[in-house]
Amino acid sequence: MKPSPFFFLLLVSMVSKFPFSQSVYHEYQEALSKSILFFEGQRSGYLPQDQRITWRANSGLSDGWTYNTDLTGGDYDAGDNVKFGFPMAFTTTMLAWSVIEFGDLMPPNELRNTMIAIRWATDYLLKTVSQPNRIFVQVGDPNVDHICWERPEDMDTPRTVYSVDAPNPASDVAGETAAALAASSMALRSSDPGYADTLLRNAIKAFQFADNYRGAYSDNSNIRDGVCPFYCDFDGYQDELLWGAAWLRRASYDDTYLSYIESNGRTLGADDNINEFGWDNKHAGLNVLVSKEVLEGNMYSLESYKASADSFMCTLMPESASSHIEYTPGGLIYKPGGSNLQHATTISFLLLVYANYLERTSQSVNCGNVNVGPYSLRRQAKRQVDYILGDNPLGLSYMVGYSNNYPQRIHHRGSSLPSIKDHPEFIACKEGSIYFNSTNPNPNVLVGAIVGGPSEDDSYGDDRADYKKSEPTTYINAPFVGVLAYFAANPNFS
Repeated sequence: MKPSPFFFLLLVSMVSKFPFSQSVYHEYQEALSKSILFFEGQRSGYLPQDQRITWRANSGLSDGWTYNTDLTGGDYDAGDNVKFGFPMAFTTTMLAWSVIEFGDLMPPNELRNTMIAIRWATDYLLKTVSQPNRIFVQVGDPNVDHICWERPEDMDTPRTVYSVDAPNPASDVAGETAAALAASSMALRSSDPGYADTLLRNAIKAFQFADNYRGAYSDNSNIRDGVCPFYCDFDGYQDELLWGAAWLRRASYDDTYLSYIESNGRTLGADDNINEFGWDNKHAGLNVLVSKEVLEGNMYSLESYKASADSFMCTLMPESASSHIEYTPGGLIYKPGGSNLQHATTISFLLLVYANYLERTSQSVNCGNVNVGPYSLRRQAKRQVDYILGDNPLGLSYMVGYSNNYPQRIHHRGSSLPSIKDHPEFIACKEGSIYFNSTNPNPNVLVGAIVGGPSEDDSYGDDRADYKKSEPTTYINAPFVGVLAYFAANPNFS
């Protein structure tokens, strides 16, 4: 049912009253530094000597032994001790895209730290595609892991390796891995051209696997119970094929990938679910990424992607007649389900990237009753950023360690259990329950972690057991790195 005009007036009225619409000063540079630091707390494998989150130590050192291969390294996705390939690859793509679009705005030390975080992930992703016609998609049995509350340094749960061998399909994970490696080759090329070449070669190989054996990885019966319901493919594999091809086009300048995007757009559902962007649905991001080609006048045959990107931007603008996004009373973009801030950070990222593309080509978006330009898109992104950093009804920063008021009881094993450096004795699976059930603040501050976020009414209980709200994830933080880089370089934007 189409909303009434009164609905739009009410929405605009609500937006004008959001606390974050006020001019409040934020230390965006500090938030940027902390958002990057968070990734050091998620590391698996042998930690380097310059590790800055010092309450962490080595973990997962035997990963891959059942396949007689080295699968150490990479990142834990959230507050557990499993390495899920699907969200890890998406996280890596978003970190790389942050550098590609906003790296020139980052202070040199933070650009370096972001590149280190990217390389930590890509070193692992290269291992996952190191064997012919096989991709490793996960390490760790999540069903057993999730019944334990155990430090990664102590974990004695099965480090089960989940792989997909051809001709079984894994188009989603392989396609996203191709995107991650291709985007990272761009982000890291200036610092290490040889490594960038390696990333691009493997991106091409991963994409070939994805395209040759089409289907969702979670449809494979031999791994389904390990990947679902955690990172099951809910939205189909088709978007990852187009997404991977788009990144390969941008990284390689190979027109073959443009032809692929053009010829496969309709058959792979490029017009579907255009208003979603996250680890499982790439459509909105794909449309923004491909629109760069159209806006620069390279490929008018891809105009449908730009039309979808324009449509998405219009849905985000309260003043637009096509606006239909849901907000909390305090002004946060809200979508039902857990870990809501993943939507706020990815959408803010796309708003800023599209604003850049429009500005460079002196264009705007026609939303029917209003033309929307770069300023409006950036203003909308800033409202989300400021809400996350504390301009909300609770006055709470949803980034751990930023401001004096932030979540103290996040759903994160390493953060909530005593550090192995303070408590070297082994803590077994169920022995950690006393720490999980404790009402005390976490002893180890996971600086920079952005939690799942508040409810639709802006409430937040700071409850370790309420993982949908209190658990941080890498894919919440990754796009926020680019967003914060922009506002750190433009602190007076209002």
